[in-house]
Parts: sequence; C-alpha cells; structure tokens
Amino acid sequence: MNQRLFAMPFGSIYPLYVQKVQRKGRTSAELDEVLTWLTGYDASDLERHIAAGTTLEDFFAQARLTPNASLITGVICGHRVEDIEDPLMQKIRWMDKVVDELARGKAVEKIQRS
Repeated sequence: MNQRLFAMPFGSIYPLYVQKVQRKGRTSAELDEVLTWLTGYDASDLERHIAAGTTLEDFFAQARLTPNASLITGVICGHRVEDIEDPLMQKIRWMDKVVDELARGKAVEKIQRS
C-alpha cells in the first residue's frame, strides 16, 4: 500500500487539494502558500513537479522541509501524524494535514506554526 502511494505523482494529488480547499472557500494561492512553506519549494517548483509527473517519493526527497514541520500534530486518515514511523509517510501526512487545516478555515499563519 505505501509503495503505491509513494509512487503516485504529486500532479495527480495537487488538483484534488485545489478542489478540496476551493469547496471550502479557500484559494489555490493559499494552498500554494501552505505547500511552499512546508516543502521549501516556490510556486514555479510546484508547477515543474506537477508537469514532470514527479512521484511523492521524489517530491519529498528533493524538498527542504520547514523546521516547523515537526510541530504539525493531529489525526489524519485515522492516524496521529506525530506517531507515524515511516519518514516519507509522515511527510505525506503532514502535507495532508496542513491542506485539511486550510480547508477547515484555519488561518495560514497558524498553519505555518510561526
């Protein structure tokens, strides 16, 4: 199961994130702000990874995660993100968690744990 998720292209997940946040009244610009904060990429990097079909494994292998990523806590998909042992799975779930927080209306500044 994990290997299938790790091999999934970031570009196939990104539009689902956009739909999720827009359904809740948030913008793709806010989504990009949260994703760039988490990954260290800029907007053009995100576009490049989407266009290239970069897998989640490679997407996170090249990312420069924010030092505040470890402050992301809570439950996503029935698992506490701070307790996930596989480092790559934890990074993917951190991303899911911050997107979920954005969709739920949390302020970007609070999501960024600054």
